[in-house]
Amino acid sequence: MASPIFDAHCHIIDPNYPLIANQGFLPDAFTVDDYRAQAGPLGMVGGAVVSGSFQGFDQRYLLAALQRLGPGFVGVTQLPEDVSDAQLLALDAAGVRALRFNLKRGGSAPLEQLEAMALRVHANLGWHVELYVDARELPDLETRLLRLPAVSIDHLGLSHAGLPSVLRLAEQGVRIKACGFGRVDFAVAPVLQHIHRANPHALMFGSDLPSTRAPRAFEAGDIALLADALGEDGARMALWDNARRFYRLG
Repeated sequence: MASPIFDAHCHIIDPNYPLIANQGFLPDAFTVDDYRAQAGPLGMVGGAVVSGSFQGFDQRYLLAALQRLGPGFVGVTQLPEDVSDAQLLALDAAGVRALRFNLKRGGSAPLEQLEAMALRVHANLGWHVELYVDARELPDLETRLLRLPAVSIDHLGLSHAGLPSVLRLAEQGVRIKACGFGRVDFAVAPVLQHIHRANPHALMFGSDLPSTRAPRAFEAGDIALLADALGEDGARMALWDNARRFYRLG
């Protein structure tokens, strides 16, 4: 069997729950069974189910997915500013561990609410915040992000032009998701090496399944690419240790 992998970024798209067209896009179904069929043979035994722009503030699909996936999986959700403390506690009990701000595609709370919501969920529940953002926007956000207690950035930041900001943030403890290799505009392997050297605890591998709207979908070879770039110890950290620790699973 392959070494165990924590998939820090995947999506479940269950047609039994409502979807909201985002920029005219509605995704195809990708159920828990679909995910297991692709991820299981690759050694993915835990992970983070991330709410997409097309799922808005709906929590029902996420709670159902986490219940079916079982221990080892956590949720990353989107919430409105007026979410109640009782709702937050219920989500935490169900396995939700982070709040997502989708700055690239929308569907989440707006940037103006980032600091207040990030501080609230961390103080009350220990959650962190995750940003889907083009790294070209990060220079204007660095100071704000470094004031927050715990942050991760999706898809290696997407853009080569923003890599200096990504590296600076990684050095200061921001986590970087090594996912969506088919979305970025740069060679992945050297960027993985740069981030790992900046902070060996920063990288967290994710499959990005089912890779909606990606120019190139996830491939099993993406895991080998990461392993070759980081070596045995670095790969173990990026594929398992870093994310498990960040999501408070071990």
